[in-house]
Amino acid sequence: MSQSYALYIGGEWVKGENAALPNRNPSDLNDIVGHFDQASAGQVKQAIAAAREAQKAWDKTGLEARYSALMAIGNELITRKDELGELLSREEGKPLVEGKGEVYRSGQFFHYYAAEVLRQIDDRVASVRPGVEIETRREPLGVVGVISPWNFPMATAVWKIAPALAFGNAVVFKPANLVPASAWALTEIISRQGLPPGTFNLVTGSGREAGEALITSSHVHAITFTGSLEVGRRVAAATAANLVKCQLEMGSKNALIVLDDADLDVAVDAAFAGAYSGSGQKCTASSRLIVTEGVHDEFVARLTAKLADAKVGPALADGTVIGPIASDSQLAANRRWVDVALQEGATLAFGGKDVKVGSEGYYMQPVLFTDTTNDMTINRDEVFGPVACVIRVPDYEAALTTLNDTNYGLTAGLITRSLHWATDFKARAETGCVMVNLATAGTDYHVPFGGRKDSSFGPREQGRYAREFYTVVKTCYTKA
Repeated sequence: MSQSYALYIGGEWVKGENAALPNRNPSDLNDIVGHFDQASAGQVKQAIAAAREAQKAWDKTGLEARYSALMAIGNELITRKDELGELLSREEGKPLVEGKGEVYRSGQFFHYYAAEVLRQIDDRVASVRPGVEIETRREPLGVVGVISPWNFPMATAVWKIAPALAFGNAVVFKPANLVPASAWALTEIISRQGLPPGTFNLVTGSGREAGEALITSSHVHAITFTGSLEVGRRVAAATAANLVKCQLEMGSKNALIVLDDADLDVAVDAAFAGAYSGSGQKCTASSRLIVTEGVHDEFVARLTAKLADAKVGPALADGTVIGPIASDSQLAANRRWVDVALQEGATLAFGGKDVKVGSEGYYMQPVLFTDTTNDMTINRDEVFGPVACVIRVPDYEAALTTLNDTNYGLTAGLITRSLHWATDFKARAETGCVMVNLATAGTDYHVPFGGRKDSSFGPREQGRYAREFYTVVKTCYTKA
């Protein structure tokens, strides 16, 4: 029997009122990472109540103490990146180098927002009335509910948790039920930093019960969510009913344009990293590859060769480039998408078959389709797996029109040697993030992140822009 892991509420480790669930390694289904307690709706309410009380004390905690706490969390994450990266890869399935990198980046987020604690400088504004002084202050919201996805078990959670704490809020954290181990490890680190009990709470559990209790509560002040468009709309509706502030990062259908003048080595590397790293299970993945006619055939040939050389295997195995799919349901969805694309007339250029390795897991070859059009279902809906489709276009204008013809707008990429096209692309791509001669997946932690259209709702995440969500502005007038 593997170890059981409790909830963390009000500064105490608490047994969940619902039965614990096993966390299976997608690389080896016989490997149980642990059994994780499941919170009831009542326990979520307890966590919210504890957070409301603790936030008052956390807000009054001195800046240097808050700075030191966040720095200590970041330091420990970076110091333990190998150990925690292995845990993350074991439960989620991404190759070990990516797991270690995610933990390291999580530490950097805490370092950045530790510095933001000391950079909280209010503004003085001249009044239109003589003898009156005005200042604008930023104050914490109160209690922030954090709901994070399974594809980045630590990094996405941290880029929400770190700014929430930095700006003086308390947190109730509900991770995706598929990946509770990384969340528990992060919570254990935070639990040792001397925060007022209840400042940070972990409620592992189902979205149906624990998540619903969090998003429908009138006693939280904000909900930050990353996940599917369908669930994001549910969060928006639930929070609107109670006038609770919300921030949503949802679906995507990102595209990478490759022009005739592109360096094809750069193009193929960017397409591979964008579409297939992390088994394509990224909101920033470039699942549409829009390629102009002059380089189309050579690009497809080179990318196909790269896919054939990429080792599919267990996350912790040496040489693994593409790990397992995260769950059986996601693997089944990927298989259905392959069938749909073939039925719509796409040509399977590579992959699509299940892969047998030394252990039982959720493995499949990366998939590349050609002869696709932008109106095919597989190019309209998000496919959260190692699946990319090539769309042939005549020129740049057709490529840009195709890229923007989507309900989503998170990231977009262009591979070109032309400063003219690069400048035009940055101005006209209808996305929140634009990459030139880079993969669409991969962003920095000190600048804003977010999208347009159905990809995002609410203030941007990350960087200094995070304060727009995690604080409320107060305008103060004084006549001496």
